[in-house]
Amino acid sequence: MDPLGAPSQFVDVDALPSWGDSCRDELNSSDTTAEIFQEDTVRSPFLYNKDINGKVVLWKGDVALLNCTAIVNTSNESLTDKNPVSESIFMLAGPDLKEDLQKLKGCRTGEAKLTKGFNLAARFIIHTVGPKYKSRYRTAAESSLYSCYRNVLQLAKEQSMSSVGFCVINSAKRGYPLEDATHIALRTVRRFLEIHGETIEKVVFAVSDLEEATYQKLLPLYFPRSLKEENRSLPYLPADIGNAEGEPVVPERQIRISEKPGAPEDNQEEEDEGLGVDLSFIGSHAFARMEGDIDKQRKLILQGQLSEAALQKQHQRNYNRWLCQARSEDLSDIASLKALYQTGVDNCGRTVMVVVGRNIPVTLIDMDKALLYFIHVMDHIAVKEYVLVYFHTLTSEYNHLDSDFLKKLYDVVDVKYKRNLKAVYFVHPTFRSKVSTWFFTTFSVSGLKDKIHHVDSLHQLFSAISPEQIDFPPFVLEYDARVEAECQRFFQDDSGVWTGATQPHSSTRQCPSEDYLEVLHHWSRLLPENPGFLIYSLKSSYKLPSLHHSCMLHADLTPHGSHQSLQLAPSRAVARAVPGIL
Repeated sequence: MDPLGAPSQFVDVDALPSWGDSCRDELNSSDTTAEIFQEDTVRSPFLYNKDINGKVVLWKGDVALLNCTAIVNTSNESLTDKNPVSESIFMLAGPDLKEDLQKLKGCRTGEAKLTKGFNLAARFIIHTVGPKYKSRYRTAAESSLYSCYRNVLQLAKEQSMSSVGFCVINSAKRGYPLEDATHIALRTVRRFLEIHGETIEKVVFAVSDLEEATYQKLLPLYFPRSLKEENRSLPYLPADIGNAEGEPVVPERQIRISEKPGAPEDNQEEEDEGLGVDLSFIGSHAFARMEGDIDKQRKLILQGQLSEAALQKQHQRNYNRWLCQARSEDLSDIASLKALYQTGVDNCGRTVMVVVGRNIPVTLIDMDKALLYFIHVMDHIAVKEYVLVYFHTLTSEYNHLDSDFLKKLYDVVDVKYKRNLKAVYFVHPTFRSKVSTWFFTTFSVSGLKDKIHHVDSLHQLFSAISPEQIDFPPFVLEYDARVEAECQRFFQDDSGVWTGATQPHSSTRQCPSEDYLEVLHHWSRLLPENPGFLIYSLKSSYKLPSLHHSCMLHADLTPHGSHQSLQLAPSRAVARAVPGIL
């Protein structure tokens, strides 16, 4: 209470619950390292740490109201930006703050500068400038945003500040995607606390209603509150988790130079023998080693004369270029299609990736960007065993990936993709797709045919993957239920004639012929096993292979109005193949 008896509007950070205190009972109810992690289990790069979690606070509110050593203000280069955070700070701090800011003469993007807090509860204000985001300069924006958080924390450390209140530095005006920015913010703070945690007691993330859900979603990745949460969050970490300090890693900038490139690595004492010194080691170091004539290497590749090791090296270099481009491109338009996403695990504990064929408008999107998105999503998934579930359900010719694209994808991806891919479940295939798959896996790529499993219904898929481990598109569930219902509607009446359930004593039913053939194809799976084929007599015979069960049926179709009349009767072949059917 203030001297006048009115409640204070400022919030003491020590009174706020830490991130480690939230959901403690639920998360730690049965956690033990032995139960959750086996000897060969891969641990998260952001380990469960109770002490670090106790220093972090997620609070929904105005950062200007925090009673802590310093709060962070996000502004522009002239420190005159009018955004909700800045306006609140200026209003509560009073006019003296503007006068103090004029002495700073602006602030560059990524830098951090200090002023007094004046009328605020916080003693200091740390001003920083977040980057303007453009997809073509994504790498530069990531580095600048990292510098904002890192320089704020470094300034707090130098000034011996015990607590810091962060606003969300990436303002909406500057167009930085919230989720990408949150990854950088959280991992930078996490890495700083790991190294310099003894210098800071509290770090508060002050967020608004729009930002709270994103922080709640991503905080467990970098600050797991239990061993169970650490294990559960591991698959959802992005491919780029930064270096030891959280800084984004750019492979092109990773130039490694030893202290003395020309010196022996065993640190032997130099022998003063003039030209008699052994120089055989020169050129063996990475800095001095030459890559050779690139044009000559490409010529040898075309002639098929390059060694296996050189080919692998060339392939790895090519894949790294694709990966770097995937990390720098704006792929939000491809991501919005929801054609590729990670779900749960199969019965063997392997990661399940889902591909929805109907969500791939092949003729409307840039397929090179689709390939980049696949690499961006799959790079960290493919480091361990995984399976693919491809829903071919209700696809049209506008959704079919051509063999040239698939061959290009297969040739571009790293060897880990092929080695760790254990199965591809092809759900709701058509006869045409089965034939295409057979030709592709037989003549275009090797080692993939045995991994393809055609799955006619979701019930068959559930034998390998539990239903709760897959996020199904609604139309897939509706289609599967409709087809299964149609299959069940056929039964044998007292006269031994197969009919539809709506006409139990009639031998005919009105329907479009193509739909009925599809229904019959699925219906054949309900019969006992039989090595034959499903044959339709329609003036001539068509052979359609059925994956599981099949039977011999004769179907006579005659014109009837705008539709056709379908009469089904079990043949003698059925009687021989399925005893007791007549």
